[in-house]
Order: sequence, then structure tokens, then C-alpha cells
Amino acid sequence: MEMERLSNTDVRGFFPSDDGNKQDRNRFLELISQIVSGVDQLKDADSVYLKGEKDRSGNFYGELIRTSEIPQIGSPQEQVNEELLKLLHGHPYHTKYFLTNILPMASIPGILGMLTAFMVNGNNLWDVYGPAGAEAEVKVIGMMSRLVDYDHTRSGGYTTWGGQGAIFTGLRLAIVKHAGMASRAGVPHNLYAFCSEAAHYSLYKSMEATGLGSNNLIKVKTLQDSSMDVADLRQKMENVILRGGIPIYIVATTGTTDAMGIDNVRDVYEEAEKVNRNAGLSRPHIHADSALGGFFAFFNAYDFANNPLQFEQRTLQALQAIQSKMKHLHLADSLCFDFQKLGQTPYSTSLFLVKNAADLKLLDLDPDETPYVGHRGYGQYHTGYTLECTRMASSISIYSALLAFGVEGYQRLLAQFVEINEEFRRVLALELPEAIIVNPDNPGIITLFRIYDEGGMNYANELNGNCTTYEVNHTNRLNEILFELLGKQRDRIFFGDTKKHLYVPTRDGQKIALYASKLFVISPHTQKEHIQEIVSYLKEQITQAYEQNDLAKLGGTV
Repeated sequence: MEMERLSNTDVRGFFPSDDGNKQDRNRFLELISQIVSGVDQLKDADSVYLKGEKDRSGNFYGELIRTSEIPQIGSPQEQVNEELLKLLHGHPYHTKYFLTNILPMASIPGILGMLTAFMVNGNNLWDVYGPAGAEAEVKVIGMMSRLVDYDHTRSGGYTTWGGQGAIFTGLRLAIVKHAGMASRAGVPHNLYAFCSEAAHYSLYKSMEATGLGSNNLIKVKTLQDSSMDVADLRQKMENVILRGGIPIYIVATTGTTDAMGIDNVRDVYEEAEKVNRNAGLSRPHIHADSALGGFFAFFNAYDFANNPLQFEQRTLQALQAIQSKMKHLHLADSLCFDFQKLGQTPYSTSLFLVKNAADLKLLDLDPDETPYVGHRGYGQYHTGYTLECTRMASSISIYSALLAFGVEGYQRLLAQFVEINEEFRRVLALELPEAIIVNPDNPGIITLFRIYDEGGMNYANELNGNCTTYEVNHTNRLNEILFELLGKQRDRIFFGDTKKHLYVPTRDGQKIALYASKLFVISPHTQKEHIQEIVSYLKEQITQAYEQNDLAKLGGTV
């Protein structure tokens, strides 16, 4: 195999060919094959981690800083690949036991789409620089607009850096809609945003970044199913207006990452419109944070009566319950799809959609402010309204996945996740009654469960405010012991957890968030036949948690 082209004497060897010659192509494919084969050699279907020991405790990262330097003479790529593979030692991988948060497996269509984008490395800012990404982006916008019942001839959007990017742009739109000169004169301080207590923390960052400040973010109570309490939303909007404030932005979370709570966009829309209309104000901009749950819109046109894909009854009922709320997504002014979540594409591949593409013009820069693209008569796709000045063509990865999976492929995948979650709940209730499911009203892909010590405390008492602050904290500590046990064994089976499942009132007048462990079905390799083993393992860990808790109460060490 010739090495000359990879030597520093001819830097062309570091790049794909310009003429498509077979020799360079084979060389490139061999290097890719080395990486793929190397990852396969690290896999262990009975573990959640790739093989290889790596101790990240102590001063691991500090030592890396101390010892890392650029070599004077570069190494052959085969040797570099070996170093790259070493980075993967002990890395989490999506086997059947990967049951934590929304960290998906990148699908082959998603990976190939990303590879296609990398081969031309276009800048999606402008179609002259990145025509492939622009074309894919427009196609994806049309596809997903149809899916949620937006008018695809009027809607718009772009790929961005995650749900955070979508929430931030939604807030920017909300501000400029109510204060047109804000981009030049600054943001008025009497503008307010609203979201539920279960909403993602990214809105905090957006409030900070726009200058509104987190004090102008109003948190709305949640119901037992983790959805927004619309009556509390109305009251808090009215209170803000009475104080001279203006409600401009509401984030309706359509699929929380802890409990799969789904805010009803229709109810939020109607209540917000009514409150602001009564005050002589225009309706707030409503953003549906559908980064996770929005993918269940793939069932909006599913024939639940005839069930053509033959989903089992429990799964069908769960899917129908979710779809009954997701069908209102079209009422939102903007929404998002994190394809790096349930779309199964690589990080970072998020899509921000707006109901009216004309809204984006409110954020666009003047041509004088974008000299690279603003004064050009050629090129038809300019995205000066994006916060990014440079955008990767992640739309190609999304496009690849949509074409390969199709509606039916996504329906089968999501139904499988729901089926596994339903089976886990069934077996858990039979074999571990002490592990109480605390999101029973949330069908989907997430189960939160909480364990209780002996005594009169239980989930119902906590919800009804019958427990003291001390008692709730005592149970939280017990569950934190379980968190630590599961965390130390996460190479075996990787569960998640949360310290923010519902805020409950206490008998002594406090409000406290409940801690709960989490099973998050996200790996396509998890099947129903694995559930019994997973629950048996969980039973062992819960037994240890009780033992350590008893030891602590006796004055021992945990």
C-alpha cells in the first residue's frame, strides 16, 4: 500500500481526491473500514460500555492537559486511527441494557447522510456555499411541516444546534413581535415568558442570553401527569399584566425528558389568546418544545381502528393517548424536532420550524450587515436570520433518515420503544411493588419509579401534601442511595434518574421536588425478553439500597 500520499511531503494525501480515482478511494475506504472494524471489536452485547479500561477519577483530565502536545511530525493515519479507537475505550454504547436518558443510537441512514455532508463540507448559510444542505433543508422543512399539519407553502425553518437553539429563536421572535426595535434599542424589561415546572432548563439560558433575565421567566404548576396546569398559567399571566408586564412567550413542552409529560397545546393556545385579548394585547408567541415527543406526530394519520401494523393492544392504547395530544402541534407558532433524539441521527441534527416563514424576516439582517452574502445577486437561499453565521449541513443526515425510515419505519421503532416500556411497567408492578411508578399517567418511553421506607409515607401521601419536609427529604435520600448504586454499576445496566419529578406541597408549607429513578427506552436492541433480567437486576440494587439506608439510620457508614 502506498504511503507517499500521506506523508508531509505531499499534503494532498490528507484529502479525498479531486478526480475520483480508484486508488485514493480505496485508500479512504480502508481507513474508514479500520474505524468501523475497530469499534466492532470493542462491542460487548452484554455490557453498556465498549471494551477497554479507562479510569477517569482523580486528576485524569488535568493530566491530559499536562501531557498533550501537537507532534512535530504527523503519524500515518493507521496509527492515528488506533489512537482514535482508544478514545472509545469504556464509552457507553447502545446495547439492550442502555436505558438512560435521551442519548440515541445513530442509525446507518443518519450516519451516511452525515458522511455525505462531510464529503462536500458546504456551509448551509447560503446555497452558493452549500447547495446540497440548502436543498435537503428545504425538503425536510416541507416534509415535517406536512407531518404536523402546518401549511407547507407558508412554513419555514432551519437546522440548528438543538432544542436550546429552537427555544432561543422562538424567544427572539416573541421579543421582536412585541418590540420591533428591540434588536437595535434593546429589550424592554417588562416582557415575560412562561413555561411549566417540568420544562427543560434551556429556557433559563435563553432568558439570560436575550437580556430579559430569569426573573422574567414564570414557572407554571404541573399536574400529576407533568403537564402544564393551564388554570395556573391563566392566573400567572393575569398577575403579570396587573403589574404592568406583557406575556410574550409560552413554551409548551410536548414530551418532557423526565416523565414524558405532554402539555396540551390547544388549551395553552386558547387560554393565552383569551387572557391577552382581554387585556388588549396580542397573543404570546407559543413554542412547542417538541424536541423529544414531537416524533409521535408520525402517528397523526395512523389508522388506530384497523391497526395495519398489528401493534399489541396495550401499545396501541398508549400510542393513541400520546397522539391525542400531539395532534395539536399545528397550533404552535414554532416547534422543533431533535433528530438526534428519536430521529436516530448523529449529534447535532435539530430542526426548528415556524408556522409562518415570514416571521423569520423579523430576525434577518440588513444586506449591509452581511457583506459576504447580502450584496450578491446570485444565490436564492440566504439564512441571515439564523444566530449561527456558519451552519453545518445536518439537514442531509435528517433527509437520509426520513427517506430510509419512512413514516412506517418510525412508527415501528417508536411502537417498539413504547411496547418495551409497557412491559417493564407490567413486570415491575408484579415483582417490585415497593418501586412505585410515579408517572403512571404518562404512556410513552419513560418510566419513573420511586422507593419508600417502611412507615406511612407513600406517593399518594406526598402528592396530597400529607408528608412533612423531613419525611419527603428522607425518602429522597433513600432514592439517592439507589441512584448511586445504579450509577456505580452502569457498565452493567445503565439506568437514569432525576431530582426533579413534580414539586409537591408538604405539611409544613414547603414545596419539594421528588427524586426518582428512570428507565428510558432508547436502544433498538432492547426487546421484551430482556425485561425480566432487567427487573431482577433492579431488585438486587433496591435490596442493597434498603440495607445501606438501614445501616445509615443505625449510625453506620453508607
